[in-house]
Amino acid sequence: MTVPPTRVAVALLDRTSLFELAVPCAVFTEPEYELLLCATAAGDPGHRGPGGLTLRAEHGLEALTAAGLVVVPACVMDGYEPPADLLDALRTAHRNGARIASLCSGAFVLAAAGLLDGREAATHWMYADELRRRHPRVTVNDQALYVDDGDILTSAGTAAAIDLCLHIVRGDHGTARAAETGRRLVVAPHREGGQRQYVPPRRPLPARADTGLGPVLDWALARLDQPLAIAELARRAGMSERTFGRHFAREVGTTPLKWLIQQRLSRARELLETTDLPVDAVAERSGLGTGDGLRQHFARALGTTPAAYRRAFRAAA
Repeated sequence: MTVPPTRVAVALLDRTSLFELAVPCAVFTEPEYELLLCATAAGDPGHRGPGGLTLRAEHGLEALTAAGLVVVPACVMDGYEPPADLLDALRTAHRNGARIASLCSGAFVLAAAGLLDGREAATHWMYADELRRRHPRVTVNDQALYVDDGDILTSAGTAAAIDLCLHIVRGDHGTARAAETGRRLVVAPHREGGQRQYVPPRRPLPARADTGLGPVLDWALARLDQPLAIAELARRAGMSERTFGRHFAREVGTTPLKWLIQQRLSRARELLETTDLPVDAVAERSGLGTGDGLRQHFARALGTTPAAYRRAFRAAA
């Protein structure tokens, strides 16, 4: 018996990102899917894109409520308010058994509909804190490329939309079909690591001159490849370790130990991006010990390996 194609409704938000809108339209063109572009506002004013570009949808929200998979692309973060009719349609589609997926900042639309309450969700790392602030009942995962919570799926920023859409194809029709779709799009069917590896390395925060921390931070940054004891940093600041820890947390926003690890990871990332040094040498020069130590720190902080990070960023650098 022939299985009917899954009806995929893509919501056409006003002033949405063209990239995240194009991704599901490119992925769900396989015979196993029926793609519908759905207007989300009364009167279908169309999508206002850059350079005067306008897109219009052939279908309305009634098609969205009857779909098997609903995809909400990225929304504009500056002043966009999801229409009440769209939020009602998303809730109806979910009650009707549809899977609901958001791409990048589209998670804000799902959250506004109440579909992410009590759930874990991903969004672009730049918007993670804002999503937490606006919707405290959502558990925001700012490390994953995407989160699959069964009937609700969310992705991180921009290119992670491809990762999530290919994940959906893989779950629906197997690894071979997802790999075939990835080859057609000339992308990897699955990427290593999470989105933390794409967050720019943290730079040292300036400390107030009257605290004595500025010179101490500069002294430590010049010696990241050497053993650095917190007691020595406190002594150079003219404080006890306990007082130093309190001042450090207030002025820098973290503990001295976490700050040292962050700076050493930043140094390691810089060396991986800009040099051909072996991993063991990178670990030594950044103060993270051996290559195994560096790999452990990368796995915990970035969800990837030094070698994979270098492959991803060496050419770009």
